[in-house]
Amino acid sequence: MQELESLDRIMADDPNMAVVWLHGLGANGHDFQNIPEHLNLPEGLRAHFCFPHAATQKVTINQGFAMPAWYDIYDLSLDAKEDKAGIEAGMQTIEALIARKFPLLPRNRILLAGFSQGGALAVHTLLHSQHHYAGVIALSTYLPLRKQLQAGPKPDLSEQHIFVGHGDLDDVLKPQAGEILRDELAALGAQIEWRNYPIAHNLCAQELADIRSWILKRMGV
Repeated sequence: MQELESLDRIMADDPNMAVVWLHGLGANGHDFQNIPEHLNLPEGLRAHFCFPHAATQKVTINQGFAMPAWYDIYDLSLDAKEDKAGIEAGMQTIEALIARKFPLLPRNRILLAGFSQGGALAVHTLLHSQHHYAGVIALSTYLPLRKQLQAGPKPDLSEQHIFVGHGDLDDVLKPQAGEILRDELAALGAQIEWRNYPIAHNLCAQELADIRSWILKRMGV
């Protein structure tokens, strides 16, 4: 298994929480490196922000050209075939990174976050990990391997917390993708905080303020 490189922003000595933030297709960890300043968490939350860089691989939707990607994407339609093996390998890689970087930090003090493809991988990790994370921040994304989740044994997600944010003007991943993610996980008991914004496939100041409030609740501040 290839070790991921990452950009790390350690906001204080002896961190008591971490946020592992996964970028979207074709980007890298530097895309969100200013998130800690925007969130401006209180001093009591000694946060370690980790922004991993996905490995470069050929991506079908990009005409087979190589780019940073957590897994292959064949199509952006809601019912498209998915790279199951790649998604599951991505989860293992992220969990190996977490085990290496945070060997002493309880998983319930670690938040998974991700934008677009990174958000899908964060959601998949929360749903299928043997560990119990503090929650997921799923931004402008979708529910990966949805048909597999529907067909298999129904998990009890009553102790899972997920912030779902999506732009009403998103023309990359339509708002319906975020609504399906919200509705299907809520039906399985997940505690969902849903927010939609008048934006395209990106973030906005209000979304960051809402994420900050959600993190404070999850961390008991």
